[in-house]
Amino acid sequence: MPRESSLLNNLNELPLEEGQQIHRRHDLHDRYGGNPQSGISPCGKFPYVFLFISPNGGEYGYKDNRISENEFVISGEGQEGKQKMKRGNAAILNHVEKNRALHLLSKISSGYYEYLGRFVYVSHKFEPGVDKLGNTREMIQFRLKKY
Repeated sequence: MPRESSLLNNLNELPLEEGQQIHRRHDLHDRYGGNPQSGISPCGKFPYVFLFISPNGGEYGYKDNRISENEFVISGEGQEGKQKMKRGNAAILNHVEKNRALHLLSKISSGYYEYLGRFVYVSHKFEPGVDKLGNTREMIQFRLKKY
């Protein structure tokens, strides 16, 4: 069961259409803030957390998968060592309590992403994985469902 609240219904929607192609830096970070280097990017001045997935995420120790049309499993942040429930990972876990909307985007080419829509946290688990250095580690896998 997703962790939802009526507070999320009051958030301003991000002015993007599903399937829209955007430039990450110009269309998102210059306008809304957030860390352009991070795959989980909470915005400082807006109630958004941008989540970026990439087909080549495995090179950096990430395992992101579409489960169905409306569900994804995405890796937590941190390329090396054990992932911890802090910073961006905590932003996903606590997005409802912090009144923040999760927005998922998938890389299509250098700097460009497709907007997949607004999502909510469903659950997470810790599982074994391999980091970008090839070392075994514990990683966080978040399950998200379309809002």
